[in-house]
Amino acid sequence: MRLRNKPWAQKLVQEHPEAILNQPDPEKKIDWKSRFDDFSKPLAIEIGSGKGQFITTLAKNHPEMNFIGIELQTTAAGMILRTKLEEGIDNLQLMCADAANIAMFLPENSADIIYLNFSDPWPKTRHEKRRLTYKSFLREYQTVLKDDGHLEFKTDNQGLFEYSLVSMNNYGMKFDFLSLDLHHNESEIAQNNVETEYEHKFAAKGNPIYCLHASFK
Repeated sequence: MRLRNKPWAQKLVQEHPEAILNQPDPEKKIDWKSRFDDFSKPLAIEIGSGKGQFITTLAKNHPEMNFIGIELQTTAAGMILRTKLEEGIDNLQLMCADAANIAMFLPENSADIIYLNFSDPWPKTRHEKRRLTYKSFLREYQTVLKDDGHLEFKTDNQGLFEYSLVSMNNYGMKFDFLSLDLHHNESEIAQNNVETEYEHKFAAKGNPIYCLHASFK
């Protein structure tokens, strides 16, 4: 969902290059070690962070980890940045960029977890290559993830979930967790679930939340 342009968000992004990378050049290496107090901590990345409820909650709850939120819309990124600054979330960095180039922005084998939450389903067949679980994106994630890292995916869109299962299976990924109704699942994973803004809205309408965890090894 595209947000209405907010001039204050654009301005905030421009004023805080130490906290957010705005449309970085994929051919220029990013010095992530200088952007975190300790880059050796486990690293989690969320692609498509929206307004940031998920990534900011996780970062506050897990100071022993580092987090990177990647969001294409500058307005949305600015909203996350405002929360980060107001609440002093030092273990969170943001990047306003296209995730199709994620392997050019991050070191190989650097991430422990990649989160895909309520991604745009791009339902038309001609837009298949834009889906964040299309094989070209999976290749990027595999490059960035550590050998023992994994991908966590949530959606309320049954079509996208079914597509993602097939895409990941065809790519040779292994499924560690599957749920067709996460909010009525009794597993520990479900009990520790952190909601996104969209997830809360969709679940309140009675929509089932589909979830999977998958790895490349």
